[in-house]
Amino acid sequence: MSKYDDIINLPHHVSKYYPRMSLEARSAQFAPYDALEGYSDGVRETERTTDKRIILDEEKKEILNSKLNIIKNSSDIEVTITYFVKDLKKEGGCYKNKTGYVKKIDIYNQVIIMSDNTKISINEIIDIKLCYNNNEI
Repeated sequence: MSKYDDIINLPHHVSKYYPRMSLEARSAQFAPYDALEGYSDGVRETERTTDKRIILDEEKKEILNSKLNIIKNSSDIEVTITYFVKDLKKEGGCYKNKTGYVKKIDIYNQVIIMSDNTKISINEIIDIKLCYNNNEI
């Protein structure tokens, strides 16, 4: 005789007062518990890497200035601009590429405004590729 023989054939109990719990509610009871709320987010943030901002030498700055002058004098040149975006949470940032047409070069505010209204700080640009009729200049 087994120790469960006295209860093995009893009917399943159904409460008269409480509705049956849904499967979703039951499964939530077994979800992982984050005892230190935000700790896992902090660990992920610490693991995330950022790039250091590259400082351009005078020769590279002159090349970029000449490319900006070419863009300023022609509206049908497609450009790919590589620029630095500062990280809001930690030191460093990342480099992004933006391809399109320049709508305006705002010298006063040191900003390039692309045709889709993206604003790129001239001081954060490290490279500009010019393309005219599918040929790189």
